[in-house]
Amino acid sequence: MSFALMMLGGMVLDLLLGWPERLYARIGHPVTWLGKVISALERRLNRGNRRRRLWLGTLTTLSTVALAALPAVAVQALLPDSVAGSLLGAVLAWPLIALRAMHAHVAAVATPLARGDLGAARHAVSMIVGRDPAQLDPAGIARAATESLAENSSDGIVAPLFWGAVAGLPGIAAYKAVNTLDSMIGHRNDRYEAFGKVAARLDDVANWLPARLTGVLFALASGRRLPAALRVMWRDARKHRSPNAGWPESAMAAALDIRLSGPRVYGERIAEEPWLNAGAPDPTPQGLSRALRLYRRAMALCALALAALVLFV
Repeated sequence: MSFALMMLGGMVLDLLLGWPERLYARIGHPVTWLGKVISALERRLNRGNRRRRLWLGTLTTLSTVALAALPAVAVQALLPDSVAGSLLGAVLAWPLIALRAMHAHVAAVATPLARGDLGAARHAVSMIVGRDPAQLDPAGIARAATESLAENSSDGIVAPLFWGAVAGLPGIAAYKAVNTLDSMIGHRNDRYEAFGKVAARLDDVANWLPARLTGVLFALASGRRLPAALRVMWRDARKHRSPNAGWPESAMAAALDIRLSGPRVYGERIAEEPWLNAGAPDPTPQGLSRALRLYRRAMALCALALAALVLFV
């Protein structure tokens, strides 16, 4: 059984089908199932002093990862050790790959932004970022969407494919559990800092290599700007508040010759973040379409890498 073929097949299915709305309306989605489990555990267990919250948060994290991974281990053990088993595994991996959804969410920002409909663009960008959309001008909207595209290309596509290629269905299922935990409880605030600490650190570890691979994919997909993308990525990635997000974001910034990150508003708080690729201009509304083209080329390179693993490993 080829795990790389399994992931490549999952990519193809997601590209062709996405996750159909009728199917979502009928059964939801595996990530929403995980989200309900995490919410229920958090409501019940996230209480008490800091030490108690830390231990119960660790229990929540390990239990959720086990709940996702152990059934995947059992299912994978039942699959035939053949091409047919890999293709069956691809069908099961398909819901955990967000290739088409990522493109659709950013395109939903790019289309109204390009025609000057700031209201629709702000609404669309609010679906994918946490900052206050009312504070964003056209450049800010384009910057926020571009950053989301870069970071989530790693979290939503390259990282699950990477762990799936390494360990098959248990790998991709465990990764999605870790990433969902981080998105829900891995926040640095009074409520979650202790309870979600292990989830956040586990997510940092799981994304360490995929984030850097995503940055390299963006650099390779940039063509003539490859040297600049690699140079800026190496120079600026560590400036980012996240140990991982700076790699794909700085590579995309240099590939498109724009600046990303920088100060941003979250509610009433202003986060004074450093610029990535400082000195370059802000992204334009039309530049978001360029970012999507770069994304498509990078994901094609990712598929070619999986195909190479199928053929030569």
